[in-house]
Amino acid sequence: MEAINFEEKIRYMQEMGFMLQPSLVSVRIPDAKNILWKGIQYFCKDEAKWLPEYEEIANWLSDNNGRGLICLGTCGRGKSLICAKILPLLLNHYHRLVLSIYDAQEMNKSADEAIRCKLLLIDDLGTENVSVKFGERRVIFPEICDAAEKQGKLLIVTTNLSLSELREKYGERTIDRLKAITKPVLFQGESLRK
Repeated sequence: MEAINFEEKIRYMQEMGFMLQPSLVSVRIPDAKNILWKGIQYFCKDEAKWLPEYEEIANWLSDNNGRGLICLGTCGRGKSLICAKILPLLLNHYHRLVLSIYDAQEMNKSADEAIRCKLLLIDDLGTENVSVKFGERRVIFPEICDAAEKQGKLLIVTTNLSLSELREKYGERTIDRLKAITKPVLFQGESLRK
């Protein structure tokens, strides 16, 4: 019996529609730190500040290695500003990608639509309630993580919860997947809101 050529066999099966390895979304923006800073200055005007955690966002923008992003931690540090306002503009300008943006509450209202998105931002994860339709209880976020891992979707998440709080809410399996498909960035310190 002849030895298998895995690369050749995978290519053959993909041509037939069987996806063993999903195609990941690649983000590479040159001079990302400077461009991110310009976005922060645009939205914050004279109040703009460069925080240490922004360095990690700039590194992710330089090369995401096919992974999404989860920004978690203290409120008022710019997570939603960067993820829901600046990143959609940068991804569209540099890669012609359109990010579907859902507030966590909207995610439940449009569950199946959110799960189908190839590029998805969920803002303020952990604030949503369990979805109940016709008496059926459904927790949407684990389904989104599962689909993102299996189909190579780009998932960006903001939350004020810690990883342990997310684990308690969604379970070990979901958080294990989330850690595998996203780069975590911890936001710490005092709120910048006045």
